[in-house]
Amino acid sequence: MPELPEVEALKDFLTENLVGHEIVRVLPVAISVLKTYDPPVSALEGHEVTAVHRYGKFLDLETADGPRLVTHLARAGWLHWKDELPSGMPRPGKGPLALRVALETGAGFDLTEAGTQKRLAVYVVQDPQQVPGVTRLGPDPLADDFDEARFAALLKDERRQIKGALRDQSLIAGVGNAYSDEILHAAKMSPFKLAATLTPEETARLYAALRTTLTEAVERSRGVAAGRLKAEKKSGLRVHGRTGEPCPVCGDTVREVSFSDSSLQYCPTCQTGGKPLADRRLSRLLK
Repeated sequence: MPELPEVEALKDFLTENLVGHEIVRVLPVAISVLKTYDPPVSALEGHEVTAVHRYGKFLDLETADGPRLVTHLARAGWLHWKDELPSGMPRPGKGPLALRVALETGAGFDLTEAGTQKRLAVYVVQDPQQVPGVTRLGPDPLADDFDEARFAALLKDERRQIKGALRDQSLIAGVGNAYSDEILHAAKMSPFKLAATLTPEETARLYAALRTTLTEAVERSRGVAAGRLKAEKKSGLRVHGRTGEPCPVCGDTVREVSFSDSSLQYCPTCQTGGKPLADRRLSRLLK
């Protein structure tokens, strides 16, 4: 799933390639991708893109005197830029293509979604706050006013595991499964630790890991073409998706905990005092 760093990089890429250009055609190929109907997607046509914004994991294309195109790539969605779009109409139901946006230059982008769980979402709205997911977002962890005190205040009453708290978009916007693993590894903290039980020292360590991990990921992604962002993300991860590999910090074997629809990765030596966590479907912690 694209998370804050990748979506921020996509925002920068689209700002460079879209702003100042006119949208001449919007072609929804998979009707399920559209979450709004008024105004229609055709209302975007004929309007110049004036800015691109990011809200958590949402991308927002602002147009001059027209509506806005807001999208969430979900778990398996992606944006593919093309300097020259294919001619002709795409065929519905053939492949992962969900929506195509064409510019007056002949360039544009495709939104695609792999797999059978179709969660990619596109909204055509006058204001991004009309999108329910945007309205529910918590603060952006890279915002200038997101300081340690604000972070501590968000966590102090959270009686749930820190892994889940970090992934909650209504608490903190933009962090998903991969970067929550990376943040917790950098903070040397168990993903099962209760958020409300963090000491001031632990909170400070986690806050520093949050800001550093995301900032470094954004910097790695800056200037990378849209098509290479997935590979760039994977290359920078230390524990997420690296089950069975040695931890780059201590050399211990990276372990995994599986859930019904996801998994987490961690280093026992760095994060849990050497104790491997059991699969949550069996028990909480191996004694």
